[in-house]
Amino acid sequence: MPESLGGLRLAGAVPLDPKPAAPPPPAGRPGAPPAGGPGGSGGQPGVATGPVATGPVVIDVTEATFTTEVVDRSMEVPVVLDFWAEWCGPCKQLSPVLERLAVADGGRWILAKIDVDANPGLAQAAQVQGIPAVKAVVGGRIVGEFTGAVPEREVRGWLDQLLSAVGELGGAAAGAEPPPHLAAAQDAMAQGDLDAAAEAFRAQLAESPADPEATIGLARVELLRRVGGYDTAWLRERLAADPFDVEAGLAVADLTVAQGDPATAFGRLVELVRRTSGDDREKVRAHLVGLFQALGDDEPAVAPARRALAAALF
Repeated sequence: MPESLGGLRLAGAVPLDPKPAAPPPPAGRPGAPPAGGPGGSGGQPGVATGPVATGPVVIDVTEATFTTEVVDRSMEVPVVLDFWAEWCGPCKQLSPVLERLAVADGGRWILAKIDVDANPGLAQAAQVQGIPAVKAVVGGRIVGEFTGAVPEREVRGWLDQLLSAVGELGGAAAGAEPPPHLAAAQDAMAQGDLDAAAEAFRAQLAESPADPEATIGLARVELLRRVGGYDTAWLRERLAADPFDVEAGLAVADLTVAQGDPATAFGRLVELVRRTSGDDREKVRAHLVGLFQALGDDEPAVAPARRALAAALF
């Protein structure tokens, strides 16, 4: 159990630049075929060419240099963020792959390496929920991402799809601004005003009840608000008295998700579903579904947890 919330690594869906240009279509999951057809990078068939960056293609980025090295440079070429930590074994498998591909592509994209332990604010702003996490930034916005040490050929396919999409749109092209309520929510999240962000997301949902960005954004804000109010000493006492205390179990799950380990959090809640009944069971089920909503279906841990929940219920 963490002593504080200093390692919080979850944030709302906010652009990395307050007034970004419209991004290209999102890059697909690793392993998906490149949007332009077969082929690799470096001018090979099927992948559009684009601007080439000057200077180093692999850089270390901190909170102090993020705006210049990532946001500003992403207006010219894609910047791929590699969130890693010294203690992370899978990071040590993935990082050399990314570095090798960045050099091979000769400046068509920049690899920006970010140590999450040294730069927790960047991990929070980028909604990092587990490492290694890779996110592509174009025009100041995250446009594609994946988590985990995937094979090199799948990373290559993901990069080719990203570069093809950027090439087709001429890079970070100007486009439409987000709806006013979503823009207000994004600004509020960037300023750390969770109450204002929640109000703006709810206003957007009142106008468009099925809006996925507002739905996910509101769920994330509510999670962050809950986590910010937890007393870890209280949680330890409750769990020492009863390892299956429902209220304490829900709080621990929130903290575990916020620290970047949703699979463990989901597993604990599924076990609580199995061990409870009646109102308690429904409370745990609803809380777990809310966490699914907060992370979105792109989070790899969500799909297996949904299946486990269904098995526990039926």
